[in-house]
Amino acid sequence: MRRDLFEEEHLLFRDTVREFLAREVVPHHPQWEKDGIVPREVWKKAGELGMFGFAVPEEFGGSGITDYRYNTVIAEEIIRIGATGLGFSLHNDVMAPYFVDMTNDEQKQRWLPGFASGELITAVAMTEPGAGSDLQGVRTTAIRDGDHYVVNGQKTFITNGINSDLVVTVTKTDPTAGARGTTLLVIERGMEGFTRGRNLEKVGMHAQDTAELFFENVRVPVANRLGEEDGQGFFQLMHNLPQERLSIAVGAVASAEAVLEATIEYCKNRKAFGKSIGQFQNTRFVLAELATEVEIARHYVDKCILALNAKELSAVDAAKAKWWTTELQTKLIDRCLQLHGGYGYMMEYPVAKAWLDSRVQTIYGGTTEIMKEIIGRSFGF
Repeated sequence: MRRDLFEEEHLLFRDTVREFLAREVVPHHPQWEKDGIVPREVWKKAGELGMFGFAVPEEFGGSGITDYRYNTVIAEEIIRIGATGLGFSLHNDVMAPYFVDMTNDEQKQRWLPGFASGELITAVAMTEPGAGSDLQGVRTTAIRDGDHYVVNGQKTFITNGINSDLVVTVTKTDPTAGARGTTLLVIERGMEGFTRGRNLEKVGMHAQDTAELFFENVRVPVANRLGEEDGQGFFQLMHNLPQERLSIAVGAVASAEAVLEATIEYCKNRKAFGKSIGQFQNTRFVLAELATEVEIARHYVDKCILALNAKELSAVDAAKAKWWTTELQTKLIDRCLQLHGGYGYMMEYPVAKAWLDSRVQTIYGGTTEIMKEIIGRSFGF
């Protein structure tokens, strides 16, 4: 079925993004995989092309455009080439709402120009060694001391953890108040007592800097708090989670489409018993099932994108998109790897890297089980 999500300006933007990635990312990404990190220079080059902060007002260096379809173009093109080391989608999709919608005028002037230019790389620090999907279990504390908070605790599995300059950190300003005791503080590179631990060694996404963060008596100015008062953090997080989960779904479908396309081509060319393996009924049936499922997923996700643009995307609909597409992605890539036979287990074939990179998709941003719980609670049981 014809995809009608994009308009002419999005297609032209896609050409720009694709050319940039071909020039600045594709030749270098294998080395970044070995290094475990993407150089900051590529962020600045992307910023020069206007690839960050579409919703950032023009006065602060952005485009002033609230249209998630531009974010979608970037995510799809990055996934198409398997450049899972680039943390651009986290910056654009997850972090932008915090810095554009939840900052005051002084904070906007201080942070948004660097956000849009790629000079300030952002991250969100939610997960702790003992608190993942249960955000109310966060134990990092922020105790008010005059015009500062004193922050103590640690975070783990933080995407952009090494490169990040601004870290939106989930803290407890009142540990006795449950969800209402949570406050978001922006902790900046160079603050005394803020240190980074290991660049974590993961199953996949080897070029993505995923790190541990430590806070030991870090004095964070009250001016770095998001929101007008303490205790708003949990509700700010909940407000932004639907867009984060949609972002993961966009990547999941794009990855599934790319792997399926490559697998169909492989099945046309790979010979067994005197004919292409695509001529065997089992192969055709597997590909038929996967092609059907991924196209259905594509149209649901596109509908969610339009709903987000219209400010109508609900937490439940985003949860449906997130769990279904990521489970489909992992299943599809696994079955496509099987069709590659022994070659699918070789890292020179993109399906092998996609298989490793995709496994985390059903975990971060809220596990499949948490997504189903969100949907199930909506029934009013």
